[in-house]
Amino acid sequence: MSLRGRLALFTAASVSLAVAACAVAGWFAARGEMIRQVDATLARAWAPEAHLSPAPGDRYRTVADWCGKGSEPPWMVRDPAPTVLLPDGRSCPQAGPRAIRPTAADLAVTAPGPAGGSTGRSAGGPARSLARDGRLVDGEAVRVRVVAVPLTVDGRHTVAAVALAQPLRPVDDALAGLALLMAGVAGAVIAASGAGALWIARRALQPVDRLTRAVEDIARTRRPGATVALPGGDEIARLGRSFDVMSTALADARESQARLIADAGHELRTPLTSLRTNVDLLVRSEETGRALPDGLRSRMLGGMRAQMAELTALIGDLLELAGPAEAPGPGSRSAVVALHEVVARALDAVRQRGPEPEFGARLTPWYVRGDARALERAVLNLLDNAVKFGSPGGPVEVVLAEGVLTVRERGCGITPEELPHVFDAFWRAPSARPLPGSGLGLAIAARAVREAGGELALASARSERGGPTGTTATVRLPGTPTGP
Repeated sequence: MSLRGRLALFTAASVSLAVAACAVAGWFAARGEMIRQVDATLARAWAPEAHLSPAPGDRYRTVADWCGKGSEPPWMVRDPAPTVLLPDGRSCPQAGPRAIRPTAADLAVTAPGPAGGSTGRSAGGPARSLARDGRLVDGEAVRVRVVAVPLTVDGRHTVAAVALAQPLRPVDDALAGLALLMAGVAGAVIAASGAGALWIARRALQPVDRLTRAVEDIARTRRPGATVALPGGDEIARLGRSFDVMSTALADARESQARLIADAGHELRTPLTSLRTNVDLLVRSEETGRALPDGLRSRMLGGMRAQMAELTALIGDLLELAGPAEAPGPGSRSAVVALHEVVARALDAVRQRGPEPEFGARLTPWYVRGDARALERAVLNLLDNAVKFGSPGGPVEVVLAEGVLTVRERGCGITPEELPHVFDAFWRAPSARPLPGSGLGLAIAARAVREAGGELALASARSERGGPTGTTATVRLPGTPTGP
């Protein structure tokens, strides 16, 4: 079953259960109230202690004599007639089709002391009573009220149980009608709730349908970048916004990947073409037997060696940049790193590569969490750029203070138009294209700094006349001045 169908089914089932529970509870409450009204009617309709005491001059030796005297007392002329029960089990009137069927509980109200049912007192003596459901001898359902009242027979005092009944047929008919009405109303409400639940489910899941179509379109076309732009602030809207961010990020990543591949192919084409040309010349020389001049052959082999070194460095940079980003957590290479020691090792490596520029280094202890190898590679790239683009033999200032590393050279600087592109892979300023390099150094450095939780920025210093007087690279990394 679809999510829409399950949502509609669960909603309709919940409403149905609630309606059914309310209908059943209402029916039982109505029945209880009707029974209470019948009991109240029985209690008001008859005061037995006003009729059971014989008038002056009457001599009733037995209940049978008392009941058989001439005509029935006024209070007995009703249908069904009340029944008088003595503790010895005798009753009046005798059992007939309209007589009340007595029970053991009816006789119990005549026993001394409290008996079952509610108790109270009246002017004639103890008045214990109970109310129960019962039946007549002919099987008709009635509501019975039994009251214990004092009775004088031949000068002796005793307690009789007088049962008065009220037919329950009107109550049963009313309850049956109420049950039919409630069943009809409940059925209509349940049907309406089912239709409403289906409509609500369709309306509520429309954003999910749009999101599903967008995902299916991306899966079919393999082209991320589609967005759904769901309004609102609920969970589905948040999911839609997250999907938009993810889709846009995937599209950007795919575009960056395609651009990286294209740029890498362009950068690899030049050294590969030069290598192929030199190899073809050497092979043709061997095949024709015409030896190349010694100087030319040596230059060709030296050029091939330099091109191979350039290819090796370029492939290494590509692998570094194209590899997955380091995720923090267990299993990662992240650890506490002494940044001042990393900068010192990078300075030593740059000094060993050739004529030493004038470095002015001031390093204060700073400890960060990250990958020591990646951070050293990033600092090394910044120093290489400072040496490459700074004035020949000019000073390079390297300062590490309170988690901020600055590398400043005194070269030609970077124009404002070039600053937005300095961290793009394979991008090189027009003035830097004649120089060796692949254009990946700053991209690799920026990635390493981001993985360590910091940021890398480049800025061009200005002279008093407004012209550039060098470039400053600033690295900010969170950490502490004391180690672990």
